[in-house]
Amino acid sequence: MTEEVKRNYLEINSLHDLKYGELPSQDYKVNLIEPIDFQLNKFFYKNIGKKHKWIDRLIWTEEQWIKYVSNKNVKTFVLKNKKDLVGFFELIIHSDKKEVEIAYFGILEEYQNKKLGSFLLSDAIKKSFQQNVERVWLHTCSLDHKNALNNYLARGMKIFKSEIVKI
Repeated sequence: MTEEVKRNYLEINSLHDLKYGELPSQDYKVNLIEPIDFQLNKFFYKNIGKKHKWIDRLIWTEEQWIKYVSNKNVKTFVLKNKKDLVGFFELIIHSDKKEVEIAYFGILEEYQNKKLGSFLLSDAIKKSFQQNVERVWLHTCSLDHKNALNNYLARGMKIFKSEIVKI
């Protein structure tokens, strides 16, 4: 069965354009995963992605996961509430193009609809611009969380391309 999916590509070209989401409480912290831990990336990908048809990495071997997270241009950040895992984002730094792609971004289901997405996205954009780039971009689609596109737009991102794809 074929399904039509609308995919939007969004960008922000200056940290000055970022409209920050509020930190919900001091119990929430975002940290870079150091040392790298492919199991965390895999955990978030599978648990957040299952409702949104993230499927391309489900067939990855441990070696593929390790190779991906070991790439010096890939940085993974995790949001925690005290010691509990809440959400994550992966940045892919393209220094040659002076841009960062927010490759994956999400909040675990039990923490959704608590305004954490706006805070986490703000942090992802801020950390992206700390990489000395001129552009931060991502793509989202109609399969993602119902508030995803609105969150990206509310943070100051602009759609630069839209397409319909069949999956």
